[in-house]
Amino acid sequence: MKAISDSGLLRQCSFIDGQWLAGDDRFSVDNPANGVPLALVEGAGAELAERAVEAADRAQKLWAKVPAAERSATLMAWHDLMLAHIDDLARLLTLEQGKPLAEAKGEIAYGASYVKWYAEEAVRIYGDTLPGPSSDKRVLVIKQPVGVVGAITPWNFPNAMLVRKAAPALAAGCAFVGKPAAETPLSALAVAELAQRAGLPDGLLNVVVGTDAPGIGRVLTQHPLIRKFSFTGSTATGKILLAQCAEGVKRTSMELGGNAPFIVFDDADLDAAVQGLMVAKFRNAGQTCVCSNRIFVHRAVYDAFAAKVVEAVAQLTVGDGLDAATQIGPLVGPAAVAKVAELVEQSLAQGAQAQVVGNAPVQGYFYPPTVLSGVSNAMAVARNEIFGPVLPLIPFEDEQEVIAQANDSEFGLAAYFYSRDIGRVFRVSEALEYGMVAINDGILSNAAAPFGGIKASGHGREGSKYGLDDYLDIKYLCLGGLDR
Repeated sequence: MKAISDSGLLRQCSFIDGQWLAGDDRFSVDNPANGVPLALVEGAGAELAERAVEAADRAQKLWAKVPAAERSATLMAWHDLMLAHIDDLARLLTLEQGKPLAEAKGEIAYGASYVKWYAEEAVRIYGDTLPGPSSDKRVLVIKQPVGVVGAITPWNFPNAMLVRKAAPALAAGCAFVGKPAAETPLSALAVAELAQRAGLPDGLLNVVVGTDAPGIGRVLTQHPLIRKFSFTGSTATGKILLAQCAEGVKRTSMELGGNAPFIVFDDADLDAAVQGLMVAKFRNAGQTCVCSNRIFVHRAVYDAFAAKVVEAVAQLTVGDGLDAATQIGPLVGPAAVAKVAELVEQSLAQGAQAQVVGNAPVQGYFYPPTVLSGVSNAMAVARNEIFGPVLPLIPFEDEQEVIAQANDSEFGLAAYFYSRDIGRVFRVSEALEYGMVAINDGILSNAAAPFGGIKASGHGREGSKYGLDDYLDIKYLCLGGLDR
């Protein structure tokens, strides 16, 4: 923490109505690479969350009247400050979350790209003039901000997930109250500090930190001043929050769990597929909702592909994210390690074979990179989201078989496949029941694209021109008596 040059970014209490406010609870934020405490944070509860919502409501009414060009300029100033402080923000992120420093810098740039995108979209919130039903009527359609937005964000992308939700809200003219995960609150508080420096009015962006997730969550889902709620996290938690939002008929956007298939057809470029798989599987130690979870490989190329995968995984370096050589950092905590280990043990009992290809440090919350062969789509690692550096290989015979297996999941967030047959590219892309499909690529998320899933993976989109619509109400204006 001492290596962070701008000490003003090190905040340890909630940011509410332009002030740093301490709550009644204290909790420790630890470095998952070694278990060493980083900071003691002053946690808030439901009372401070309500205060944040009320402040946001006051600020939103004024912000909605600010010209779009001014809102855009403020967001761009926030974006510029993020990039100016990328080294400090990345180091802070690595310390509290664990991912390698280079990957952390990538997350800061990724989050900032959404702020820039929505700064540019703020001036393009267009309405329509429609043909009237008669000569004396005109039909106008305008878009207005929904109001105060509540959000809960996860620990795996503590910077990007917060700003990816806040940026479109602010661009649309809304106010924002976010609760970051208790495991990783420091990154969210740092970007709140930068938002204040960028000139964002008091009360417009609020960050409530605390361990009372149920209490704060009820405020963000049930307070009458909250008009929209956004969540990224597990499907199980998302269902609870959706039920809470239902009472007030809140608008929601939910980015929930995934079980991404990664399909390698017999006509694929195997070297390119291995390279894409390394990114899609091992980014953030496998702790992302779009990580490839089930790797289906055509039997004709299975042995060749498996050999290439084992060789590539064996070259990965596991360790502290601050070490420049590290490619895979720790898992978020001991419970995460135990869960991954249990999934592997269950799959081994079901007939899978494990190759522990990489080594993991003894200290800290690490799990060694592991390749599983002899896996079927019915095994534990195939039915559950792994969220760790475990790569299960599943052979298949033909296109229709693998499509059926890939779709045999309650989840529908992301899917990947490799093929050089143009007809297959269109057939498989359209047949896969997923909100996002990457073809011959292991990275699919960017600010210009609509990020989100279907089925139990949620609804709504983040990023792109479509992402702004989740924060806008459509209002129809009927003008009559125009021919009198």
